[in-house]
Amino acid sequence: MPDIVLSIKDLEKMYVGGVHAVKGVSFDVHEGESVAIIGSSGSGKSTVLRCINRLIEPTAGVIELRGEQINTPHADVNDIRSRIGMVFQSFELFAHLRVLENITLGLIHVRGMSKEEADIVAMEVLERVDLLDRVNAYPGNLSGGQKQRVAIARALAMKPEVILFDEPTSALDPELVGSVLNTIRGLADEGMTMVIVTHEINFARDVADRVVYLDEGLVAEEGPSSIINEPKSERMQRFLSSMNEEN
Repeated sequence: MPDIVLSIKDLEKMYVGGVHAVKGVSFDVHEGESVAIIGSSGSGKSTVLRCINRLIEPTAGVIELRGEQINTPHADVNDIRSRIGMVFQSFELFAHLRVLENITLGLIHVRGMSKEEADIVAMEVLERVDLLDRVNAYPGNLSGGQKQRVAIARALAMKPEVILFDEPTSALDPELVGSVLNTIRGLADEGMTMVIVTHEINFARDVADRVVYLDEGLVAEEGPSSIINEPKSERMQRFLSSMNEEN
């Protein structure tokens, strides 16, 4: 069995005002594995990702990266974020920087690379996401799909141990979704360790090794991606039926 890269144990998040968004979520992610987190809006999916990347602090529970607890007061947040890549639904690119500079910024300031070294890495990852022809473009001149692929390239450039994707296609026009999904599919084929929060159920079934279904802040069902075709719990059956009706 491959090593466990990421381990989530009894994760809870209670927001001010008493909203209990995550109520004791536990799952592991192994080396080279793609795990899709699915569930209806408000089920706690994005909250779990943001806790893993320390964008928000969990109320309780343990998050381990290769056996090291990373949600402690003395954990180095910048180091954690350089080891755990994050791709947001809203791209989070710097509008005043060209594509190349968006990618080299972290390599220079966090990894301590020279500009020449960072440029080489950036060109390599831009080739992987099929964007070499947009190296000198500003984000404002890119389509939504291209922006998201730049964001994926930026995460890849840091050579993270795992990449988190938070609804990577939800802000895209339907005709642009395919290019981003194909890029993520390629990473899965390469054996990148990934956790993908997605509402693209067919994509989750086709690309993920395992699926975690969240409902009201709890893991309601978990298993190989084939459970999407044969869900055991009534809650997951209802959720998938509602998604089929929307589509």
